[in-house]
Amino acid sequence: NGIIKKAKEITVLCEAEVSLVIFSGTGKMSEFVSPSTTLIKILDRYQKASGKTLWDAKHECLKNEVDRVKKENDNMQIELRHLKGEDLTSLHPKELIPIEDALQNGLTKVRAKEMEFLKGVNKRGRMLEEENKHLSFILHQQTAEMDGNVRETGTTYREREYPNEMPFSFRVQPVQPNLQGNK
Repeated sequence: NGIIKKAKEITVLCEAEVSLVIFSGTGKMSEFVSPSTTLIKILDRYQKASGKTLWDAKHECLKNEVDRVKKENDNMQIELRHLKGEDLTSLHPKELIPIEDALQNGLTKVRAKEMEFLKGVNKRGRMLEEENKHLSFILHQQTAEMDGNVRETGTTYREREYPNEMPFSFRVQPVQPNLQGNK
């Protein structure tokens, strides 16, 4: 803690860029970096000033790979803008031919997908029409059966489905003492 406190004081008093990394015997890491810089900037400055290589070949390969991917991404962004029809004035006619071919192929694939979709919609439409005709036929048959039953029996379908219930009636018996008048 005392060393980190001194590093902070040096940063403030001397306006110096300080970076401090400490590993304890148990493996615990403590660090301090001046607020005006980063650890990577300080390590790069150290590498330039001392001439010692801090990054090994593996890190250089990774850096080169990142740079290559960035460049490839930039080229793909330019190609995408060209496919969108942007920035075409800088291209030569020979460069426009592959773009035209790519767009033509894309258009053909889009039209084929549209036709496939329309065929599916039409097929579903025909299936729904057939189902509608079938259900209409069943409804017509049931309506005809109900009309036929009404004419034959003179009762409605609902009356035929549920039997008539016996009506209930109540009759007061004169022998019940609580209902008789005072005699």
